[in-house]
Amino acid sequence: MSLNKAEGRREDALVKQRSQMREEFERQKQTLIQETEKARPSANRFVGQNDSMEESLKNSTVGLVHLEEFQQRRKELEEAKAREAARSNEIKYKLFRDEAKKAKKRKKVSKATLSFALDEEEGEESGLVETRASSNDKEDGPPAKRSKFRKNPNVDTSFLPDREREEAERKERERLRLEWLELQEKIKNEDIEITYSYWDGSGHRKTVTCKKGDTIGTFLEKCRQQFSELRGVSVDNLMYVKEDLIIPQHYTFYDFIINKARGKSGPLFNFDVHDDVRLLADATKEKDESHAGKVVERSYYQRNKHIFPASRWEVFDPEKNYGKYSIA
Repeated sequence: MSLNKAEGRREDALVKQRSQMREEFERQKQTLIQETEKARPSANRFVGQNDSMEESLKNSTVGLVHLEEFQQRRKELEEAKAREAARSNEIKYKLFRDEAKKAKKRKKVSKATLSFALDEEEGEESGLVETRASSNDKEDGPPAKRSKFRKNPNVDTSFLPDREREEAERKERERLRLEWLELQEKIKNEDIEITYSYWDGSGHRKTVTCKKGDTIGTFLEKCRQQFSELRGVSVDNLMYVKEDLIIPQHYTFYDFIINKARGKSGPLFNFDVHDDVRLLADATKEKDESHAGKVVERSYYQRNKHIFPASRWEVFDPEKNYGKYSIA
C-alpha cells in the first residue's frame, strides 16, 4: 500500500514537472515569435490605423447591392468624414489653447519668482546704491514714469489662431455645403423631356419625360413601356446610345448635365433634338447639334456591331477626352 502511494506521488510530480516544462517551452516560443516579428519589416508599419473612406465603402458594400444603397452609403460616409474632420480640428484647437495657457502661466510664475540667495555684502552694497539713488532723485526731481508697451492695432493677426473666427468659418462652410446639396437636389428633381429613337435598323422616334436625377436604367424602363416590341425584353438587355457612345445604366442625366460631358458627335448634356442654324459654318467652333439617342436591344448590337452605325459605338469612358466633335 505504501509503495502504491509513493508511486502515485512520484507520478504526480512527473506530470507537474512536464506541465511546467511545456509552459516554459510555449513562453520561449512566443518570445521568439515576437522578436522575429519585431525584426521583420512590416508592410503595415507606415499605414494609418484608420481606414480610408474607400476602404470603409468597400467593406460596407460587400457583395451585390443596389446602386441606390451604394450611393446612400457613400453619401453617409462622406458626411461622417466631414464631421470627423471638423471635430478633429476643434480638438487640435483645444489642445493648442491649453498649451498656450500653460505656457502663459509658466511665464507669469517665472516673472514672479524672487531670489533670496544674497550675501550680506551684496545687501550692504545695494543699501549704499539705494541711498545714493534717493539723494540723486531729490536733487533731480521726481523720476519719469516708464512707458508701457501697447499692442499695435495695424498689425495683421489673421494668421494667429482664433477659436471664434475658426468656428464661424466652419459653420459657414457647413451652411454652404448644405445649401449646395439642397440646390443639387432641386436640380435633380427638375423634369426633362428626352427625345429618343428605338433603333432596330430604322428609327422610331418618341419622347419621354424623366427627372434629371433619374438613371439611364429608369429611362430605359419608361421607354420599354412605350413599345410593344420591348415589353418582353428586360431592361438589362437594352442599351442607350447617345452621340455614338454606349451609356452605362448606372449614370444619371444629372451627371452629364452638371459636367457638360461630350460625346464623339455632339454634346451629351442636351437631350432634345435641334440642328445648327447658323448661316455661316465656322470651323473653329463646335457644332451646336444634338442627335436623338438610340434605344437598342443588346442582341441587335451583338449581331450588327461590325456594320455602320453600330461599328462606331463604344462604351462611355468619363476619363477619356473625345476632343472636337467629328461626324464620319
